[in-house]
Amino acid sequence: MSAGAQLTVTDKRRAARHPVDYKVIAEHRALGDVHLHIVNISAQGFMVQENTEMDRGERLVMRLPVIGRIESHLIWAHEGRAGFQFERIIRIDDFLKLVETIQPNSRLRPRR
Repeated sequence: MSAGAQLTVTDKRRAARHPVDYKVIAEHRALGDVHLHIVNISAQGFMVQENTEMDRGERLVMRLPVIGRIESHLIWAHEGRAGFQFERIIRIDDFLKLVETIQPNSRLRPRR
């Protein structure tokens, strides 16, 4: 039996990532509230910059602007960074609105 999450979203690490500087509080079943600093995001997932006490496959639930409540799973963690994959792909129109909301620098936002 394999360990970790059984994700329905395919691994798309080559997806376009957008730099952001966004802090959010996520919920973890054992750790409770987890403070995250998201440094880049794509329609499939995001990367945080901090050490995490979680193991691969563990899940978080958080609330993002535009998207609302969404679950994500830890895919990798290395040297103070960690990558999470969303449980579902965010629709492109919602994703563009999300980045517009959480990216204060308009020059770093994706063009419509």
